[in-house]
Amino acid sequence: MADVLKNKDEVGHILVKVQDDLRQLKKNLVRLTVQQDGEVLDIQALDTAISRTENGIRRHADDYLKTINNQVLTLPCIEEPEKKNAPAKPVKWQPPYETIPNARPQRSHISGPSPGEKHKSAFITRLLNNPFHPKNKELMQQNYGIQFPHLHKRNEVGTQRVVTGPALGNFATTHGALPKQLHPKSPPECEHTNAVLQPSAADLSSVQTPPQPKAVHVLQREDSGQSKMDESEKACKWEMDVCTDGMALGRSSTESPTSRTMRTPPPSAASASSDNRVLTRGLARLTPLNLQSIPVPAAVSKYPFTIVEGQIDPDAPDYCRFKKQYCLCWGAIVEALDQLQRMLLDFAVPLARVCGERLAACVQSSELDCRGSRGWCAHVEKLLSVLENRDEVWDLMCQPGQRYKGNGGHQAAAVCIQTCWRRYSARTAYLLQLRPKWAAQIIAMSLLKRAKLGHLKKSLQASRLRQLENYRIRAESLAAKWKHITSAKRTIIHVPSLGYSQHQRLSLRGFDVLQNTQMGRLCEIRDENIEVIYVSPVCLGEDVLQYYTHLLGLQTAIELGDASAPESNCAKRFTILMPEAMEYFSTRNMCLSSLLKYSPRTLKRIKNLIQGKQAYMVGGVIHIDDLAVADELEVPLLGTEPAVAQLYGTKSGGRRIFTGAGVDMPPGKEDTYTLEQLYEGLAQLMTEHMEVQRWLFKIDSEVGGRGTAYCDVCYLKCHPWAQQEFSRHGPEQWRASLPQEPVMTKFLEEVPHLLASYAQPANTSCYSTWTCFLEHFLREGGVIEAFPPSDSVTCLTVDLLVEPGGDVHMLTCGDQLHGPSGLEVVGCTVPQSSICPDVLYSVCNRIGQACQQRSIMGHLSLDLVTFLDPSNLEQQVWAIDLDLGYSNQLAMTQMMLMMTRGTLDCRTSKLEVSPPVRDVKSSKRHVGAKTKAQTSVTSRFAVMCTRLLHTNLSLVYYSTFFLMCKAQGIGYDVKARQGTVFALHDSRDRRSLGMLTISENLQGALLTFARNLSVIHQEISAPNMQGTNNFKGLIKDIEEVLGMTIQNQTTSQEEKEISAVRNEQISPHKPHRPTPK
Repeated sequence: MADVLKNKDEVGHILVKVQDDLRQLKKNLVRLTVQQDGEVLDIQALDTAISRTENGIRRHADDYLKTINNQVLTLPCIEEPEKKNAPAKPVKWQPPYETIPNARPQRSHISGPSPGEKHKSAFITRLLNNPFHPKNKELMQQNYGIQFPHLHKRNEVGTQRVVTGPALGNFATTHGALPKQLHPKSPPECEHTNAVLQPSAADLSSVQTPPQPKAVHVLQREDSGQSKMDESEKACKWEMDVCTDGMALGRSSTESPTSRTMRTPPPSAASASSDNRVLTRGLARLTPLNLQSIPVPAAVSKYPFTIVEGQIDPDAPDYCRFKKQYCLCWGAIVEALDQLQRMLLDFAVPLARVCGERLAACVQSSELDCRGSRGWCAHVEKLLSVLENRDEVWDLMCQPGQRYKGNGGHQAAAVCIQTCWRRYSARTAYLLQLRPKWAAQIIAMSLLKRAKLGHLKKSLQASRLRQLENYRIRAESLAAKWKHITSAKRTIIHVPSLGYSQHQRLSLRGFDVLQNTQMGRLCEIRDENIEVIYVSPVCLGEDVLQYYTHLLGLQTAIELGDASAPESNCAKRFTILMPEAMEYFSTRNMCLSSLLKYSPRTLKRIKNLIQGKQAYMVGGVIHIDDLAVADELEVPLLGTEPAVAQLYGTKSGGRRIFTGAGVDMPPGKEDTYTLEQLYEGLAQLMTEHMEVQRWLFKIDSEVGGRGTAYCDVCYLKCHPWAQQEFSRHGPEQWRASLPQEPVMTKFLEEVPHLLASYAQPANTSCYSTWTCFLEHFLREGGVIEAFPPSDSVTCLTVDLLVEPGGDVHMLTCGDQLHGPSGLEVVGCTVPQSSICPDVLYSVCNRIGQACQQRSIMGHLSLDLVTFLDPSNLEQQVWAIDLDLGYSNQLAMTQMMLMMTRGTLDCRTSKLEVSPPVRDVKSSKRHVGAKTKAQTSVTSRFAVMCTRLLHTNLSLVYYSTFFLMCKAQGIGYDVKARQGTVFALHDSRDRRSLGMLTISENLQGALLTFARNLSVIHQEISAPNMQGTNNFKGLIKDIEEVLGMTIQNQTTSQEEKEISAVRNEQISPHKPHRPTPK
């Protein structure tokens, strides 16, 4: 080893001496002069210098080659200190390929002035020490005549894995890879700026871009024993996981200007993703890796030395040995040591042990060059990797505030505090400066928005006022020409829109199908003068369109009584249109008139269809957009103004109309909006009408029995005492206010508890509890009504038409069929048979006149209830509800009239059906044919339901459904004009449909309807899949109606027999009058 060091020094001296000789030779050549005769002077000096140089180089060439060869063969860098005295075995040199580090020769700047040849020689030496360099074999063969074999890395199987990561440097593990959690975390970019601090561990931990791994090889020896191999395999391998903790790494602002600045090394694949980050904030926190799982053996370095409190003792023996060993690259090592000392000084590290070999390897491979583009992360990692007590140093640096204990710590802390405070102050001032600007922008935007909104509101108001004026003008024209229009050919545009409030529309499931339950309006084409344009709120498939085309084509077959008759040419007199806006507002639950308003293509087509024809529009529940559609089509609207409909279309508005008409209605109180009004009104009504046992609460805006709740008075604790007081005073005295005061006071005390405990909604699917119902009741307003004080109550519905000219016509009348709750209408029987026709006509006429006086025009639906008064057993008729619009019952009545070719006379409550035309013609051939034809007119009864719900219906296509009905005998007899007809609503869900059964008597129609429901339910349901339906509740209600019908028939028969017996008993006392012949 001494020879090696000596030869290295001599080589350096020779190179320097050669350089000086050449410089001197250059000077001598400059001084050369030529005489006039051409002789060259001082030429001997040039020869002498060249000869001396050649001799010196030749004399030392052999020694230099021996030095190089000995260094390569003995590998002194990895020789164990304790094995120096062991006799070396003469072995043939062969490099351990997988253990020699793959250090790429990179030209690094060596600080301090040095001759060019010295640099070149050092570079050639590094190439000769690196057998993996591509020019190594070429140099060895050219200079020494040694032919090396081709080197290939060995593939280790199972026992050796390459460790990746930027923190490993030139170290690796041979007994398996590191755990996944030990892989380095790239530091994210810092926001904090410290102008006087070097990059910190917070910056190292703040880079979020993952580094690209590179393979690192393990340095091993082949000539050492197995114990050396194990120790070499257990060399220190670690990775760094850097996170923020507030500690700064670098120099403070108080350093001298001559201090050297740290530079990042050249970019590598491991740090390419984080090199471009600018690390400006101090070290916040450094989290060490979990190195307990990695064995860290004792130091095995040959040239270790210590750094105490950031200072190196230049006279220490270990440091001198290290300096003497690596004198050729000492300039770069000094720069790296200076950086390491400054880092240890900054963090006040008391003791650090440096591994000399590791430091030299990193310097020679330029891994510690801070001037590259890899950033401070890899540079700090490399600096820490050369320490043998890296764990202790790392733990010390990770302590909070450690940076501020080192060199320039007070200044660094002050700068950090000032920086934070200045940033906070600047940010606060900036926000304060922006606040007026933001406020001005908000105010400007608000004013602009308000102005635009006001302009839009004004334009909408002007448009709606214009539409309202046009509606009134066209309504006057329609009233003047009504008689002419109804007697001539006309086109009716049916828009079955339900203009409910937005809250109601959103709460209704299947709102689009609910609007399409009135497809029976198509049957108005039974009048040859009428053409129908039907706007459908749902997309109808070919199956539904073909069904209605075939159904409407049966008019000729029904009239002739022959099912084989050809279909009538009715397809030209009805048109079904679907607005294109349904595709854009499919989930908005918009009413049909609004959809049609935003469907320009459909409106244009309607205009083309009605061009040059007398036409008017019939809506459903009137909405403001109905006026817009009618104005766009330029046709009159047969309906009420939206404002008037909104006023009188509620429960309270209906009671005001009934009061103005002078008809009987249940005791109650309308326009209730507060709890005080509710409690006081209910207490007063219960006191005045002690015979009523149940009270109803109805929300003004709800329809179809949805917004109804009830409460029984029998749960009042004071109710027995109140009944005793009522019996003691009698009905006549009870009407005075004096006897009622104590009872009313008692009722008023108990009413809140009564309602909270015993009131419940009738339809729990809409309002699950009384609290929920009460909230909507008080917000929307409602009425309090008495339930009829009788066990037998019959409800009926009458549809009226208030013509534009002022006449009132009864279009249909039928007894209601209720669902399970008893307050929800699901069907009806036509004609009604509960009230005397004259009484019914009188009530309806008065209500119609009251509506006409209040500018209500078009179709109305009136609900009545009849029962026997228990006090005098007289029939009472109460008007309970009034709906403004075209009803489902009227739509099904249109289908019934088309299928029977009959006439419904509401004045007599009869559905009269004439015989087929062929039977009438054949009867005229006989004597008295005219009398027989008149007597052959028969009556019919119909049971109809517009919304039969069954979820299992969606599993069956309509074609299969009709085949099933045909197999079960469900159908319509064209000749007898009785049977079953269905009304289809949609092609997609198919969960609901309408059904109409016609028979010669009411009992037969009810039985047929109930049988059809039972058969359909059994066919489409399985024992384990009954589905959600209203079939069972409707069948139960039909059974009750059948029981009442049989009981009424029995009672009527008994009364007839008793009357007949009485007549027989009286007849002997009267003179006999012969029957005229």
